[in-house]
Amino acid sequence: MNNCPVTVLDLAPDDPLVQPFDGATPYDDYVRASVLNHMQQPLTDAPDEMGFLVTTQVAELWFTLIAHEWRAARRALAADDLDTAADALVRARRALTALCGSWEPIAALTPAQFNGFREAFGKASGFQSAMYRHLQCLLGEKSAAVLRAHRGDPAVHRALAQAFGEPSLYDEVLRFLHRQGQPVPRHVYERDVTAPYQSDPGVVRVWQRIYAGPQHHPLLKLAELLTDSAELVGRWRAEHVRVVRRAMGDKPGSAGSSGLAWLQQRAALPVFPELWEARGAV
Repeated sequence: MNNCPVTVLDLAPDDPLVQPFDGATPYDDYVRASVLNHMQQPLTDAPDEMGFLVTTQVAELWFTLIAHEWRAARRALAADDLDTAADALVRARRALTALCGSWEPIAALTPAQFNGFREAFGKASGFQSAMYRHLQCLLGEKSAAVLRAHRGDPAVHRALAQAFGEPSLYDEVLRFLHRQGQPVPRHVYERDVTAPYQSDPGVVRVWQRIYAGPQHHPLLKLAELLTDSAELVGRWRAEHVRVVRRAMGDKPGSAGSSGLAWLQQRAALPVFPELWEARGAV
């Protein structure tokens, strides 16, 4: 029997994989791993702070990808390209699923563990996330008031102001349905897109009509992809409530928010409400 140790990877000195590069590796040039891996700067010696930082930063990256895919879906719908929009919504669904799972590293923090570093982030709060505001704009959850928090950063404020003034993903869905001959009320598809979206009985009836029709119709597929996104956003918000409840109970949140109470209120709001209301009458 050969008792020689087996190496997992035995590369010859002239193998291209181990040749030196002039400067950073092509991998690092593309992925920017060295940048990403130096962005975690804990402010305390608490062993759980690193996990909190990484979890929060990873969530921001998922926000960026989800916003990218929802914008792609919106552009495609504006061009009446349902297939391309559906592809983007499928990709967004995958990213949202990963976002929901990203809570796991900090899901079991005890109050004592969280208190070990909580004071270090001072007035910082997830409520201040600009990319999350972009997601809210794409969902039709518009609020001019929240733009004020970003006035000190002109580039961020300018991008958010642009997102605030654009149609949401759902606005573009309803305009698309109108062009497809669905009886979307005119006051809905011509509405002021800077106002928060409110459920409309006429839109509920449109979705009821789609759900009562052929079960393999492309518009039903669109409805279900939107429902996937709505459900996963709700799941992510519910997970946020769960993590906060476990780590800090009902104490006030950072930056002056009410903490758990505010998160519970947000989690209770349905995304794309007519899609849920329509189900009860089909």
